[in-house]
Amino acid sequence: MGSSAEPHGIVFFDVDGTLVPHGSSSSFLADRLGHRAEVDRAETDYAAGRLDNDQVCTIDAAGWAGRTTREIEEWLTELPLVAGIAETLAWCHSAAVVPYLASLAWSPVSAYLVERFGFAGACGPTLETIGGVFTGRVTQVFDEFDKRDFALGICRASGVEPGNSLAVGDGRSDLPLFDAIGYSIALNASEDARACATARIDSVDLTATIPLLASWFRGGAEPVPRPATALVAAP
Repeated sequence: MGSSAEPHGIVFFDVDGTLVPHGSSSSFLADRLGHRAEVDRAETDYAAGRLDNDQVCTIDAAGWAGRTTREIEEWLTELPLVAGIAETLAWCHSAAVVPYLASLAWSPVSAYLVERFGFAGACGPTLETIGGVFTGRVTQVFDEFDKRDFALGICRASGVEPGNSLAVGDGRSDLPLFDAIGYSIALNASEDARACATARIDSVDLTATIPLLASWFRGGAEPVPRPATALVAAP
């Protein structure tokens, strides 16, 4: 943030399915690595609860063996993203709301997004590299509960109560975090995430979340009435 002052609030953004629409960064990279079919099956099984994230990571990581970090960095410049990320983060900074990534995306993906857009930090599983080459092994596993704990740790370190933080996400990996903080927005989300979230939006532009962010951090946001099929109209 460029300042040691206590932030007004913190917002945590998911990556896959939220900032990366219509799939995941893992599927995008797996397509170039040549094992997308395996990753897509594993992610479908994770969403359905048939696999845990450790198992998905192990399946995906094997396909990275022999590839270089430079290759991945070059491919990530073509990663499909929702519109409005830079504008939404500009609003966050102007409102003293600190934006973080809280996701299960691989660390090279999060590092790319942090560098490109100026997120304050990120979490996620990591892959082993030796001499700039991926070995195909996972060095740090990470699941939806680690994601929640990362966010709660950021709140503690920043002096911000979890009840004064907000999360934007879309699926199973966001549910523990949605339960642990003050306000949550399900963006283009699964039914489970819609049911768990405070508010729900369908939009191809992240700036559609700004009115809810602004209202929440002013202390005036109200939950969108449930059931989960109710949506906030957004462009």
